[in-house]
Order: sequence, then structure tokens, then C-alpha cells
Amino acid sequence: MLRPWKILLNIELGTDKAVFQQIADGLIAEILKGRLKPGMPLPGSRILAEDIGVNRKTVVLAYEQLIAEGWLETLYKKGTFVSEKLPKQKVRRKQRNEDNISALKNFSFTAYHRGSPTEVPSDVPLIVFNDGLPDVKLAPLDELARAYKRIFQQKARWRMLGYANERGEERLRSAISAMLSMDRGLNFNVNQICITRGSQMALYLTAQVLLKAGDFVAIENPGYRPAFDVFQHAGATMIPVGLDEQGINVQQLEEICKLQPIKAVYVTPHHQFPTTRSMKADRRLQLLNLSNQYGFAIVEDDYDHDYHFGSRSLQPLASYEAAHNVIYISSLSKLIAPAVRVGYVAGPEAFIDSLAALRMTIDRQGDPVMENAVAELLEEGLVNKHAKRALGIYRARRAMMVKYLDLYMKGLADYELPEGGLAFWLVFKQPVNTIQLAEQLLKTGVQVISTERFSFDEQPLNALRLGYASLEAEEMERGIRLIAALLVK
Repeated sequence: MLRPWKILLNIELGTDKAVFQQIADGLIAEILKGRLKPGMPLPGSRILAEDIGVNRKTVVLAYEQLIAEGWLETLYKKGTFVSEKLPKQKVRRKQRNEDNISALKNFSFTAYHRGSPTEVPSDVPLIVFNDGLPDVKLAPLDELARAYKRIFQQKARWRMLGYANERGEERLRSAISAMLSMDRGLNFNVNQICITRGSQMALYLTAQVLLKAGDFVAIENPGYRPAFDVFQHAGATMIPVGLDEQGINVQQLEEICKLQPIKAVYVTPHHQFPTTRSMKADRRLQLLNLSNQYGFAIVEDDYDHDYHFGSRSLQPLASYEAAHNVIYISSLSKLIAPAVRVGYVAGPEAFIDSLAALRMTIDRQGDPVMENAVAELLEEGLVNKHAKRALGIYRARRAMMVKYLDLYMKGLADYELPEGGLAFWLVFKQPVNTIQLAEQLLKTGVQVISTERFSFDEQPLNALRLGYASLEAEEMERGIRLIAALLVK
């Protein structure tokens, strides 16, 4: 049967797509449209090659691929045919044409969204008050890169190109165990620690293992929105608990426990997110006593332990003798650099066993070479040395923030000097819609995070969380001055 194959197949030479692939895709399109029906013969490879003006071997390659995929079949001494066994709605796995994309409307999926910032004029330099990230310019990336290269060259060929332990490299878990023991008073062995790709993954895995649909979880309000999203995804019912000068209000929490069973409480006790308040010893003991009395787990997110400006950092909840139900989450990403995705979960060994098994279903393992490189920096004391150096710089920048806040924000906002962490919490004296404020500031080249999202019910907080660690004095001064200028308008 003669067909205008040159027109139907529409071959384009000189493109990135191989010609045999264009032929194969064109024939599939004709089959899907119904113009080539099951059992219909196709021209011989020589005839089709002459018709569309290509080498015969190119057509043979296309036919062979389609035969292997089940679109075509050959009959001895008779030729090539559209397969008789072809399902009516066969869809080729690698094909991504418009017909397949439009078919997405026919199945259900969960839509996730994240906001897009307002565009900033390209000629306006951007000053970013983030939510408390470290300055990546201070990170020991050269040392890390050298360690990574050295370990990869020495060991990758014979050990690290296969699957590793789902808990993470034992060398790194051992180094973290030693660090937690020496610096934070925590006693977790290597089997009680699971390495993750950052603390957000650690929190997600923890929620999935700990919770089931309908469980009640108490959360700080205001608090860490990504944690809210994780608990919602696990099917938990969240109960917001207010804050006072020491963080989560344990009296309110106790009243909740009397009314209904609580499966877990999520807290950021070292420097509460977003308010930066530190939970003192008496409050910690009260929270632990409630946990033991009512049988709920405490998920402790110690996201910036090393950045504390007192004589020493407060010890984690998990270090207390009464901490029978604490799951400890932390990260090296803020200590080294956010791009270095190394977080970890520490807790009872049986819990970590289950968490590691779940981790295998979504991420077989982390990066063994990176984990060994980070372990080397920990073993050699380079991470601790970097932390001490960075803390001195951040202390000076915190003092600079105080200077400019006192200069420009007096009468407009109140703040407490944070004991640690890399952000200030400003509470405005007058109602302020921070969503609108953020949009207006961005047009002037200043980026802030609207704080309505920190509230569980997204109610106005009349406050801003201003991360300062990555800003030089000039940027800090200009940014705070522009914020103040908008507030007085």
C-alpha cells in the first residue's frame, strides 16, 4: 500500500533528535491516531528509506526499536506489520508528546504550590533578610572540597560505588555521636543515628514513622511552617499551642492533654522558630514531665545549636535524664553550608531501624563520599574551628543589627536581644500586613519573609523575622532604613 510517508513522518535533518527516533515517533503517532491499524503492513526498509530520503540502516534501526517495544511485528518472508497484539491505548514510556501531556487531566494527584516572589528590577541590588541562614562565604568549602576529592579518588573505585548503609556512613555517624556526646551531652550510639539529606528530610521521615492518620500533634504557634506541612502530609491533626517568654506554653499544653490523647509535640527549644526565645531549664523539665505523664513523644528540632552567644549553648531536651520519649533532629547544613545536605535523626534504636527502612523506599542512601568528607572535617576538628570563628563574626553582626535597629526602629518596633541564632524577631507597635510590606520592600531591593505564614491559622503577627548573618554593615543599614521608611508612610 502506497502512502505519502515523507509527508506523514515529517523528518527534520540537523536537529538534536536522531532521524531513526523521528521515524519511530512518527509511526507511533500514526498508530495512536488510528491511521495505522493492527495488522496493517508497512513498506520494506529499502522502500521507506527511498521515500523519505534517508539511509536504509536508519529505517532498520527504527523498525527494530518499534519491534522491541511491541508496536510492530515481523512475519517470516511476509514483511513488517503493525502488531496485532497492540492494546488500544498503548502508551510508549519515553514519549512526551502533547497528546500524552493532555491526558494528565484524567487522573487525580495532589497539587503542591509555593509562592513566587515579586520580580525585582535588575538594576536594584538585593538585600536579603532571610529566616536565619549562615553566611556561605564563611563556610569551609575549600577544606570540604579537598576532602571530597581525596576520599573519592582513594575509595570510590572499590567501596563507594555500590550501595551503602541506609542509616548513612558509619564513619559519619560515629563522628556525630562523638560530637553530640562532647558538645551537647547526648548519649546516642551509631545505631541510634540515621543520616538524612538535611533536617527537613529528617522531620518528614520522623513524622511518617511516628504518626498515623488522625493522631494529634501539638505544635508551637507561631512556628515552623514546613513542619506544619510535614505533619499534615502524615495525616495528623495539629493543635496549635501558644507561646510565652520561654517558648511553648506548658500550662496550655497540659490542659490539652487532659482533654485528648496527644501523640507528639514538636518544639524548637534552643531558639524558638520564629521568635528566637530560649526555653530555660525549668520549662524543659516541665515539658519532659508532661511527656512522661501523658505518654507523648517530643520531636526536638535543634536547628542551630552551635550559634549561641552565652557562655555555653543550652543542652538539648534529649540530654536530660527524664528524656525517655525524645526524638532529636539536627543538621550540619547550617553549621557548614545550606547546600551541604547533611541532617540526622537520633532516637531509640528500634525507632531508627524503622525510620531507616522507610528511608530506603524513597532514597536508598545519601552521598557516601560527601558523608565521609564531612566526617573527616569533624574528626580533624575543622568544623569546630569553623563554628568558633563564625560565631565571633556573627556576634559582631548581631551587635551591628542592634545599632541600626535602635537607630531606625525606635518607636516603630520592639525586639529582645536574641541569646542565640542568626535572626531578630521584631514586633511592630502598629498593625502591619507583612505580605504587603514584603512586596513593597522587594521593589526597593530589600527581601524579607512575610510572617503570616508562621501563624498556624495565618493570622497577622505584626512582626518580622530578620536574618542578619549574611549581611555586611552597609547592607544591614540600608535594609533596616528602607523598612523603617515604609513603616512611617
